Amino acid sequence: MDWRKEFADFADVAYLDVSTQGPVPLVSARAAQAAIEWKKSPHTIPHDAYFGLPDRVRALLARMINAAPDEIAITTGASGGLLAAAQAIAWKPGDEILIARGEFPAHLATWMPLAERESLAVKIVTPAARFLTADDLLAQLGPRTRLISVSLVRFDDASLLDTQQLSAACRRAGVYLLLDVSQCAGAMPMDVRALGADFIVCAGYKWLLSPYGTGFFWVREDLIEQLRVAPLYWKAVEGAANFHSLPRSGMKPAHGARRWDSPETASFFNLAAMEASLEFVLRAGVENIWEHNASLLASFIERLPRDRCVLASPAEAAARGPYVCFAARSPEKTQALYQKLSAEKIIVALRENAIRVAPHLYNAPRDVDKLISSISV
Repeated sequence: MDWRKEFADFADVAYLDVSTQGPVPLVSARAAQAAIEWKKSPHTIPHDAYFGLPDRVRALLARMINAAPDEIAITTGASGGLLAAAQAIAWKPGDEILIARGEFPAHLATWMPLAERESLAVKIVTPAARFLTADDLLAQLGPRTRLISVSLVRFDDASLLDTQQLSAACRRAGVYLLLDVSQCAGAMPMDVRALGADFIVCAGYKWLLSPYGTGFFWVREDLIEQLRVAPLYWKAVEGAANFHSLPRSGMKPAHGARRWDSPETASFFNLAAMEASLEFVLRAGVENIWEHNASLLASFIERLPRDRCVLASPAEAAARGPYVCFAARSPEKTQALYQKLSAEKIIVALRENAIRVAPHLYNAPRDVDKLISSISV
């Protein structure tokens, strides 16, 4: 199938930057436009937009990651999930949080201020080799470690963390494991049961091809009732769906992870489009997206001119997420190459002195040809 027809026409632009912003499919854009029409004429807003729409999104996400819908909260992004986890855990002074050096800034922005407020310790883990491994994190586990907060796929080098050994060790030590899957959910087959995490956070605007300001927070089902009840969004209160008789006293959190829904969950401009995007990703097939990207990236890596460039991601496909990074022979040359690519309408990302190449179904071998030709001259 020619999936390019499902997206806007990029004309002469080779768009290889889903890791920064995933384009919404045309069906999602139409859904967003329909939702704007609802707001233009509020009497046309479907009653189920407030509760049914978020629940349908929950169910679609659950299918994608092999979870239960009740384990999923709708958030405005990965940061919303990180904040939810920060509020849900009953911290004790001296508790320690492990973060890897070079982790995405949302982790630092969440845990550093919390550590100062709650008298916690944040330990920055430096990888022993070029790419972060589970062993790096395990080596730093201590008696006060309470949480490891880490990306499943790193934003700066595409390295994929092997969580099997890590999650087992965390479970034995009573340490929470939080995985940020923003750079792989929707583009890589994922089973949260196999990952072994306690919490998962994700932004929707990348590989989920959803609007900016969407995301989800997954909590392992058996943990939900054990965690601290934080201030709630009023629609996450039991009985809130009954607009005619809203609860005024004795408020209780609704069943499941929806108690961590971000305020104004039913932002239907966003969620109508997100629902359509998730349906599209599931219809296309995450496995198909993974294989399509793997084929394009394998061709790119094989043809990368090694006399002027180096691979900045693991060479083995099994050790990477759905994209790849490379660099020129110096930071200055990498910056210049990035500017050259931009001028030639090859859209990639510059991250930590490396160029990130993130394709999707709308990309074809000719986009890789164009990229390689530009790099080689």
